[in-house]
Amino acid sequence: MDRKIFLNEKDMPKQWYNIQADLPNPLPPPLNPATGQPITPDMLAPVFPMNLIEQEVSRERWIDIPEEVLEKYLIWRPTPLYRAYSLEKYLKTPARIYFKNEGVSPPGSHKPNTAIAQAYYNKVFGIKRMATETGAGQWGSALAFACNQFGLECKVYMVRVSYNQKPYRRILMETWGAKCVPSPSPDTKAGRKFLEQNPEHPGSLGISISEAIEDAVTSKDTRYSLGSVLNHVLLHQTIIGLEAQKQLAMIGEYPDIVVGCAGGGSNFSGLFLPFVRDKIHGKKIKIVACEPASCPTLTKGHYVYDFGDTAETTPLLPMYSLGHGFVPAPIHAGGLRYHGMAPIVSRLLMDGLIEARAYTQLETFAAGITFAGTEGFIPAPETNHAIQCVIEEAKKAKEEGKEKVILMNWSGHGIIDLAAYDAYISGKLEDYVLPDEEIQRLLKDLEKFPKPK
Repeated sequence: MDRKIFLNEKDMPKQWYNIQADLPNPLPPPLNPATGQPITPDMLAPVFPMNLIEQEVSRERWIDIPEEVLEKYLIWRPTPLYRAYSLEKYLKTPARIYFKNEGVSPPGSHKPNTAIAQAYYNKVFGIKRMATETGAGQWGSALAFACNQFGLECKVYMVRVSYNQKPYRRILMETWGAKCVPSPSPDTKAGRKFLEQNPEHPGSLGISISEAIEDAVTSKDTRYSLGSVLNHVLLHQTIIGLEAQKQLAMIGEYPDIVVGCAGGGSNFSGLFLPFVRDKIHGKKIKIVACEPASCPTLTKGHYVYDFGDTAETTPLLPMYSLGHGFVPAPIHAGGLRYHGMAPIVSRLLMDGLIEARAYTQLETFAAGITFAGTEGFIPAPETNHAIQCVIEEAKKAKEEGKEKVILMNWSGHGIIDLAAYDAYISGKLEDYVLPDEEIQRLLKDLEKFPKPK
């Protein structure tokens, strides 16, 4: 059997799949924190263009991908599906392991699937500049690339600890013409507030989001862009799973297990949402979201209404959360740092259609080293979480003597994350598990808000 399964460009999906049409239980609505009432689409207009707001609230099952977006996708899509023969042999497993290689995009991750779409919709709406946040830098570099493709200005607020740890992500963004600053920054009121509290503040995605939203609503011809969490972001990512379904069908395979790493939920959702539709309609399939033990949103967080940012400027979103005041430990070398989880992913976990596992930093890097030593590709630290789960499931298949099919989203390469590998190899990385009492403290302020139904 071939090691790589290619899809012809003409067979690339022409529509995105919207899971909201098939959810067993509809999403609870976002709430206005001042009134406790559901927000209306027009309340989001200062932040997002209306064409994206329409996608955010849509219940239409299939949404056409604009020709201009398809044209840009062809720079790297369809992405290849790989059979991980060498990893299988190393593990001596009867499982057949496949991974969707999203690292072949120009920025090296899955993120441009929505960045290109968002840049396009902003462009046709008349927007000239976009503001965003980024953690490890994958999203910032993807939006910088997308804005470059459509002639838009781009300002990126990058979590300070990552800005310092990963200078090459910043260089990527600047190469594509974006301006990248460490967050908290002196450029916004929110940033100055956190710097006054701590001039060496390591930052968090919640703070960076606050800065980017403030920038968007106070700057001319500017809108905000988010790389994960929101419904329209997950929608754009489904091209991953739709391609994977076509590729597996070409070789007569279907997964028993689907695995992806999860921070805000975008790459995991991109792969699994088309498969969860099959599960809703009776297909037997296990779907696993993998997250860091230092940011255990799904495994230790609570299903609550919470702000999407630290400065409390967003609506209240129904999601698994660690509390919007959460700041990741500075020793955390990968991404997956967000305090909350996409409402769609949160709902599906509540409904038992997916499961979640948390892994420590050291075991995930060990898994990444194993993958690099067998399949050759060096994975992003985020992707290592999914690889650790795949290795677990492959070993379990060996113990049970079952020929399982495992599908993973290889969400990005780690070539710009080599400093983290250097820290691991030299013994400088540490494990950190977020204490339960810290989570309880962070969530206490949310008790005044209603619980999602």
